[in-house]
Amino acid sequence: MPEDLPEPAPTFRTKPVSFVRRSGRMSEAQERAWSELAPFYLFDVPRDVASTSVHADARLVPADVYRREAPLTVEIGSGQGHAIVAAATAHPERDFLAVEVFRAGLARTMLDADRAGARNLRLVEANAPEVLETLLPEASADEVWVFFPDPWHKSRHNKRRLVKEGFGAIAGRALRDGGVLRLATDWEDYALQMREVLDAEPEFERAFDGDWAPRFDGRVMTAFERKGLNKGREIRDLAYRRVARV
Repeated sequence: MPEDLPEPAPTFRTKPVSFVRRSGRMSEAQERAWSELAPFYLFDVPRDVASTSVHADARLVPADVYRREAPLTVEIGSGQGHAIVAAATAHPERDFLAVEVFRAGLARTMLDADRAGARNLRLVEANAPEVLETLLPEASADEVWVFFPDPWHKSRHNKRRLVKEGFGAIAGRALRDGGVLRLATDWEDYALQMREVLDAEPEFERAFDGDWAPRFDGRVMTAFERKGLNKGREIRDLAYRRVARV
């Protein structure tokens, strides 16, 4: 913990998180990613009460981290990094931030980014709402992506879903006026919940016509998405625009 940040109070989180952190042995290459690539790609987050928490006084200032001024895309739950590495490689004029809690996925993202020569990508190992609520400066993101978040499909676990009432304020804080929130899921009831929640949030307005947004052409087809299609689940996209702050 940096010396200028106060020690957090020794308490536990009071709100449920949208993930269960899995442990697992990493490969040699993944271990190497942490030792050799993390110093460049991984933003060292000062912690609060948990290993994936964010200290309330911690800040990630994009211009300082990327050493330039450029549009910033933030992907929440970047998984193995396939979508964001492809996007960062295709758009060197933009900056990208991957937010994930699973170390193996972050390691794979670093390895693929290094192989692709993507220097406009950084990673954060942290609980996504805390990144959007405090770590990023307000209105610093041009786009926020939430692709295939954990559906927590059992009704008793729905409270752990990322996109629920109040998410508009969380994502809307990080997005600039006119910025875009893009979402996709292969679970119909979660798609309906996302749409119902975001239609009601004052921070956003629809950026699509009809029932669903067209498939975002900036999202590469991943094994995860293909698995959902092979199981007969329809992929539903949504897109919302951040309304101007009053």
